[in-house]
Formats: sequence, C-alpha cells, structure tokens
Amino acid sequence: MSKHNNISTNSIISKVWSFCNTLRDDGVSYGDYLEQLTYLLFLKMADEYAKPPYNRKLPIPAQYSWDSLTVLKGAELEVHYVTLLRELGGQKGILGQIFTKSQNKIQDPAKLYKLIDMINKEQWTVMGADVKGEIYEGLLEKNAEDTKSGAGQYFTPRALIKAMVACLQPQPMKTIADPACGTGGFFLASYDYIAAQSLDKEQKQFLKYKTFHGNEIVAGTRRLALMNLFLHNIGDIDSDNFISPADALIADNGERFDYILANPPFGKKSSQTFTNEEGEQEKEDLTYNRQDFWATTSNKQLNFLQHIRTMLKTTGLAAVVIPDNVLFEGGAGETVRKKLLETTELHTILRLPTGIFYANGVKANVLFFDAKPAAKQAWTKEVWIFDYRTNIHHTLKKNPLKPDDLKEFIDCYNPKNRHKRKETFNVDTNPEGRWRRYSYEEIIARDKTSLDISWIKDKSLADLDNLPDPDVLAEDIVENLEAALGSFREIIASLKK
Repeated sequence: MSKHNNISTNSIISKVWSFCNTLRDDGVSYGDYLEQLTYLLFLKMADEYAKPPYNRKLPIPAQYSWDSLTVLKGAELEVHYVTLLRELGGQKGILGQIFTKSQNKIQDPAKLYKLIDMINKEQWTVMGADVKGEIYEGLLEKNAEDTKSGAGQYFTPRALIKAMVACLQPQPMKTIADPACGTGGFFLASYDYIAAQSLDKEQKQFLKYKTFHGNEIVAGTRRLALMNLFLHNIGDIDSDNFISPADALIADNGERFDYILANPPFGKKSSQTFTNEEGEQEKEDLTYNRQDFWATTSNKQLNFLQHIRTMLKTTGLAAVVIPDNVLFEGGAGETVRKKLLETTELHTILRLPTGIFYANGVKANVLFFDAKPAAKQAWTKEVWIFDYRTNIHHTLKKNPLKPDDLKEFIDCYNPKNRHKRKETFNVDTNPEGRWRRYSYEEIIARDKTSLDISWIKDKSLADLDNLPDPDVLAEDIVENLEAALGSFREIIASLKK
C-alpha cells in the first residue's frame, strides 16, 4: 500500500470511529452503530455497483436505493429510512438477510443525515478489502468489548483463530464450515490463508462463492457476519446466502465438509421458551434426538461436538473450541469422549488460559481431530496436549492474546508433518515442558476417560515470592467467582424444575 493510500485509509478509519464516538454520546451503542453502518454501507456499495464501470442490475427497488436517502433531511429522512429498512427486510437472498428485522437506532435525524453524508463521500468499491475489513473488524471487536451487550460471545480472539487455521492449513477447492459462525472470524482467517497462495481463476471463484458454509441463529449476528464477509470480498451482493438462520443441531442435512473450524456457544443448556396453559412463559431444555448422535443430552457443547463429527467428510479435519466440562463431565460427556477417540483421530488438545475471551471466567480448550471411516479398532493412538494455561496470565486490556503467544504451540503441532512431533516435557530434564504425549491406553484408563490433564507445577500455589501483579490476581479472582456463580445458577435452575 502506498503512503498516499495509507493516509487516506487512516482518515476514513478515523472518520468512521469519530462518528461512532459522537453517537455514543447520544446513547447509541457500538452494536447499534455497527448495524446502521451495515445497512448504509451495503446500500452505498450496491449503488456503486449499479453505476459505471460495473453497470450491474441489482435487486434493490429504485424507491429504496441509496440515492433515495441522500436527497432527504429531517423528519422526512427518518420516516423514509424506517420504511426502507422494513421493505428491504422482505427481499430475497443476501439483501433480505442483511435487512432482516432491521430497525433505525439513530433517533436524531441530523445525525443520521451526517452518517449518510460521510458514507456518501467515499468510493467504497474501489477500496481494498483489507481496508474495509479493518474498519469493520475493528468495530466488531469494540462491540465485543462492550460486555453489557453480550456481543463478546460471538467474537473469538483473532490470534486464536489464526493459530487454529495455521494448524489446519486449509487448501484451495475445499469446503469450510462453521455451524455457529458468529461474525465470521473463522471464515475470514481461512480466506486470508488460502488467498495468500498462488490461485488460478477457478480456485479464486471457488474461494469467493463455494468455500464457506455457516449457521447463525441470531438475526443481528448473522447480519454482521454476512456484511463482514461481503466487505472482505467473500460472496457478492446478489449471490446466494451461505449463512443459514437454521439451528444446526436440529437435523443432519446431509452436507459434508473438508474442514470445520468452530467455537460453538458456551453455556450449559439449550432451551426454548413456550407459554404454558396458564399463560406463563416457561423454558424447556432442548435435547436433540438424532440417530447420528452417540448420546442424547441437553448439553449444548456435547451436541455441537457430535454434530461436527457428523458434518465432516471421511477425510475431513476439525478444530473446535470447547469449555473444560467437555473434557471431564461424566454420563453423556464420557460417552462422547470415548466415541470421539474411537471414530476419529483426536490427536491434539490445546489448553487455553482464562482472560482471553470477552466472556469472563471461561476455561476453554481446542480439540483437533480428523474424521476416519468406520473401523473395528479405535483410530486415536495418542493424544498430544499443549498446556498453554498453567502459570500463564492474560487480561483483555493489559495483556491480550497475541499471535506470537501461540507460536510455540504451532511449532510443536508441526502442521507440515504432524506425525513427526517431539515432546518438550521430560520428567527429569524439563518437567515444565508444555507439550506432552499420552497414549490411547493411558487416556481410557483414566476415570471417566477424562481429558482434563495437567502436569506442570502451578507456581501460584507454591511460590509466594513470585505472585502475579495485584491487578492480575484481582481479575483472576473476579473471573473465577463469576464462573462459579454461573455454575450455581445452573444448579438452582435445575432444582426448580
């Protein structure tokens, strides 16, 4: 990028951000601003595509085009904008999905006019996908930081996503799925990885239109994902919608994929709300009675893990973020772990520290497994575990997770040939080594086939002279308390039934 382009890029980013701050003074959240920006950017880019040199015929009614917004002010603009959002929400394809359940959250018509004017002054279609992507991803991250909105649950740390993609090394002309895709982070990182390779025309077309398949049941989040992908040059304004609003867990639709990268929603239960005979609203735990599932349970993460196994081609590879309970829980958890070890090659577990997710107190791991055809003997011969948790301290503000933090793990994983790995742990010479191998026999001999394994001495329990800084300790305590409170609430809810 030239110096001149860099300056103009920075000025555009600065404008978008400064206007966000102006609206926040009026009580408009990052999330609301992001939604309005999504609607208006989409319309402006559609308008640019409809004019020379593109001259494309697009499915936007003339009375609701971008030009219809630029000629109005005040109350007229506000009324027209509300009508436009409602009408476009009823359209087909990606257009209707972007505008589904859309609402105007900018109550001051003068501010709405200024936002339209700011967007109108730029030519967005000639801007690099990296520039548009940087603006939008930045806003998504800011939105995730706004803990009150709950948006953090749809945002996986980008450094973690990139590490997972670096390990799987997705190749051109292969399909990639995420059954709970949030704002599309795994798709973007995979796209960047594949696009960096030398691609021919057919491979580029496949990457743009046929590679990615996702599900996202929350309309607002699905809207952000579609726009995020569109701004990064994935899909097109009039192409098929590749993010389904359907609940991925309800049924196996028969589609099979080469790669699955996912961070399914945390939280113990899936539930649906219904009205009982007395007219009161009640919640009912969702269990999915599917013949392809090994265990019937209302534990959402166990269901996603089973579903992901079903979604893989027999040569498919998966990397999935799961909370600790999936590693040690009895009953259905034990059944799922045993079956996963038998029917796939579960070869790697990355243990993650707290303080890297926007949801507090989350203790998570990444499972890497390869699908295999049916066989009489278990496919998993050994499980390699990388402990990036013990004696590791991250906080979102002072020490967020960075790509370099996971470099040692990627090197140990050895993506080029994962069958040639070397342990860094040695009981005599390096008991602090973070990379250790366990045989299948050792794993199944453990109580409940638990994969919740650690071996490094926790210094915070023994070395009082080298305690972390007080603010790190305080954050750890808060996170652990919040996680404990969440568990207590689940117990109380189950006792009330």
